[in-house]
Amino acid sequence: MSKVCQVTGKKPVSGFKYAIRGIAKKKKGIGLKITGKTKRRFLPNLATKRLWFSEENRFIRLSLSMAALRTIDKLGLAAVVRDMRARGVSV
Repeated sequence: MSKVCQVTGKKPVSGFKYAIRGIAKKKKGIGLKITGKTKRRFLPNLATKRLWFSEENRFIRLSLSMAALRTIDKLGLAAVVRDMRARGVSV
């Protein structure tokens, strides 16, 4: 299963992990220097949730980010499902 939120569309992004060495200028050193860069992925905070959808009288299972859970709390599940279906996401 792909690591994509079905509501917000959040997905992994790439970036760098920096290796830093040296003594800080505060401690009378010459400063911190970047000595290496390694590629890495920043993954969204996803959870698979089973939510009761009262309009259709059934449970639906969604892969959601925590931000999407807050959106569902604010707008309601029915409004979020309506928007998802308008975008063409199957629920």
